[in-house]
Amino acid sequence: MNDDVRNIVLGVVAAGISAAFGWLGRTQLWRRALRRKQEFFGLPGGSECLLVVNREAGLDGAVHRYDVFALLELSSLIKDCGAHAQIIQGELAQQGFGERTEFCVGGPYSNRRTAAHLASLLPGVKVDVDTEPGPHRGSFQIGAERYTMDRGVAEYVILARITVGQDSRPVFLFCGQRAINNQAATRYLARNQAQLTRKHGNRSFCLLLKVVNSQAYGPDVVELVADVTRAAQEPVPAVRTSHRATS
Repeated sequence: MNDDVRNIVLGVVAAGISAAFGWLGRTQLWRRALRRKQEFFGLPGGSECLLVVNREAGLDGAVHRYDVFALLELSSLIKDCGAHAQIIQGELAQQGFGERTEFCVGGPYSNRRTAAHLASLLPGVKVDVDTEPGPHRGSFQIGAERYTMDRGVAEYVILARITVGQDSRPVFLFCGQRAINNQAATRYLARNQAQLTRKHGNRSFCLLLKVVNSQAYGPDVVELVADVTRAAQEPVPAVRTSHRATS
């Protein structure tokens, strides 16, 4: 074997070794990211979780199309973790929490399960469920602040991850003032899961998000208003109406 052939062979071997190490490195990074994602969602491979869906207001048993889109967003996350989902309506979900990860979509007016979670786990959050027209219809009271909806312009949604013990699986809440806000929150979670993991780890959190100009941008433009975890976990004090329109 002459020098030229030997150099070519050595170059091919070196390139193969380099590619193998690169592949192994990328595989390790992918596996690490997957483990963090599974831990954040409480969804180890092959596990089961609940998708608790609300009903469309005024229609018995129907699901709003934006809530269907929210379920599709969540189904993709669940599939990425190698887990499986059972879909159930809020009125039919009569079981505790912590054994399986739960994704609960919709506000307390249309999802009885959400109402129970807010009362038990986030007592500092109150939602105006009055069906009569009024300035505070659908508004959120979080701590001493009230956040009212400007329909189609500025709307609010609560995104929460709640755990009740070290070994319990989390409950995720997507509680919007309108159905399109629920989808906005699931999309925000999907896009920002890595950042949320770095900031909160596997701890509970409650975020207030604002959906900006949904009549033009749909569920895509979402701003973080505040981390309201502490206020949401404490009993509600006296109300102070907020007219803030920006985050």
